[in-house]
Amino acid sequence: MNIALTACAALLLAAATALHAQDYPKGSVTLVIPLAPGDASDTSARAIAEELSRELKVAIVPVNRPGAGGALGTELVVKSKPDGYTIILANNASLVFRSILDPKTASYNPLTDLTPLGLAMRSPSILAVRGDAPYKSFAEMVEHSKKNPGSVRIGTAGAGSVGDFCVLTINSLTGAGLTTVPFTGASPAVTALLGGHVEGVVLALGTMTGHLRSGTLRGIVISSRYPDFPDIPTLPELGYSEQLFGVWVGFFAPANVPAEVTRALVPALERAIRSPAIGAKLRPLGMLMEYSPPGKLLAEIREEHRRISEIAAKSGLIK
Repeated sequence: MNIALTACAALLLAAATALHAQDYPKGSVTLVIPLAPGDASDTSARAIAEELSRELKVAIVPVNRPGAGGALGTELVVKSKPDGYTIILANNASLVFRSILDPKTASYNPLTDLTPLGLAMRSPSILAVRGDAPYKSFAEMVEHSKKNPGSVRIGTAGAGSVGDFCVLTINSLTGAGLTTVPFTGASPAVTALLGGHVEGVVLALGTMTGHLRSGTLRGIVISSRYPDFPDIPTLPELGYSEQLFGVWVGFFAPANVPAEVTRALVPALERAIRSPAIGAKLRPLGMLMEYSPPGKLLAEIREEHRRISEIAAKSGLIK
């Protein structure tokens, strides 16, 4: 009798749990993209949104909210109702870098004000020079810069960007004395390099894939190995103790979303991100799909937050 009652209770609990899980989502979900349309991350977000829509059987509506280096879109989600109907696909530049360097604009705390749902993709950062540059390798560029102080200017996508911290890392490790030139985005930085206004750029791979394939630009160091460009080494492979910062992109919801939301979203996102069709579509854009669960993503944010805070303090970027 007790066994029968126990079994019956277990069935009722399972049925109640399943019914409760079906409460979300009841309607469309807004996916905030804190970037302008056309960016590689924007294209990637829209592709994943289509797959996620099929998984959840509701519309996933991408909405671009660019501005302040991604802070405007992130603030929108942080302050939105924590019901799971507004989520964001954000990168480390807007979540970690911006919140440390510009807390007045990005007043959120990435460790407490958002609920991680999963890492979606990565794009390595590449230090690239023109194909006709006099230095053919990273070591030659460092040597040239040391012998000619101020002669090697490196363009980045903006002040406080991932590229800026890559340059700080290189200077700290090598004493190269590279000069950072922040632009208003990746495309203007590439244009400046092609026009000879700077000697190199450090940017996410996606902006430079075509130029690297054609030989117009030459990559001399990368934050992590990329299968399409196997000859570009990483700093550790060149004997240095630290790695360049790459770009990672993940899904987040506001803090304090109900458990039923994460129960539905997390596995659906994992299936969408792991879809072979998505990976094949986005690889030519310089993006590699890479899923990590919420806990692992949060741990990566903590470590990167610590490292960026330390570099920013040593460099006098923050007090």
